[in-house]
Amino acid sequence: MRTIETLVIGGGIAGLSAAARIARHGETVVLERESAPGYHSSGRSATFCHFGIGDGLVHKLTAVSKAVFAAPAEDGFPPLARRMAALFIARAEESDQLDRLTATTLAHSPEAERIAGDALREIVPVLKTGADGFSAGLHDPDAYKLDSDAMLQANVRALRDAGGELVPDAPVEAIRRDGERWTVDTRGESYAAKRIVNAAGAWADKLAEMAGVKPLGLTPLKRTIIAFRPPEGVDVSGWPFTKTVGEGFYMLPEGSGRLLASPMDETASEPCDAQPDEETIALAAWNVEQATTMPIRRIEHKWSGLRTFAPDKSPVAGYAPDAPGFFWLAGQGGFGLQTSPGMAMAAEALLFGLDWPEALGEAGIDLGELSPKRPSL
Repeated sequence: MRTIETLVIGGGIAGLSAAARIARHGETVVLERESAPGYHSSGRSATFCHFGIGDGLVHKLTAVSKAVFAAPAEDGFPPLARRMAALFIARAEESDQLDRLTATTLAHSPEAERIAGDALREIVPVLKTGADGFSAGLHDPDAYKLDSDAMLQANVRALRDAGGELVPDAPVEAIRRDGERWTVDTRGESYAAKRIVNAAGAWADKLAEMAGVKPLGLTPLKRTIIAFRPPEGVDVSGWPFTKTVGEGFYMLPEGSGRLLASPMDETASEPCDAQPDEETIALAAWNVEQATTMPIRRIEHKWSGLRTFAPDKSPVAGYAPDAPGFFWLAGQGGFGLQTSPGMAMAAEALLFGLDWPEALGEAGIDLGELSPKRPSL
């Protein structure tokens, strides 16, 4: 039995970014069920930071985190992100949705501007415009393409520099409350921890049930991404992240000259190693072909991941009301990477009763918005 201060369960971006800060306050161990961090959702995301996803809380957390992504890289290590434009496109009947997105984006990214008609094709030449296509858009030059591996590894370094430890291949087999501590059994070792941080992603509710804690009602939703080559001679390197404001797709260029695209599917799933199905793969290709002049001759790669949401679609951070020392860090949906610096700041403050971080306060984030005790849960 190993006695520690804090045990973080889940080695995705949520758990690792929080653990990197938590480890400064006492001995901290991160348990990861897989052989490497970020195996599930964090390693399968399109990893783009923008304001076209989530609610007001997510937008504020994104704004706080964006300042971290814009900072210079650590000496000798790759940057966490690079500046890359985002383009949100709308058909004539979607103008109200574009209006709302414009207001949201301008509140956080004042360089964004509305464009229309031929200006869309000047940015992404393959888009279909006009009566049967897209009529308007919002161009945000100050969005960011994130590097999920660089982010994960930066947090692992920070965790270790603070004296913490990441333990891979360590699925949790049992959890119980013993006096003032939680005892957690894995295949290789048992831990007695003053506090547990439940950052288990799609498995967070199941972990809570194992511990005898009331679950939040989290829902894992599967999302699929395909990779394909543009037509010969078409240079996509300067294209922005492009997303429909309504149903449809998003796509973005990859460093190898390929394009990634998703039909933005949301299929309810049990926690699992998510795999794409042929129907959704075909839908991704069809949506791109309907919206652009590009034929997709061959899909070079495809994969799926799980995006896990709380019932009210907002992230959760805070101690469980029915279990002393059991801390929720869950429900990051499809915005876990782009909000992780802000969520880590909040988790650290809430875990240890610290002053609310200035960056979160200035963004208008109230700690009650994150609480598992909030009325909407």
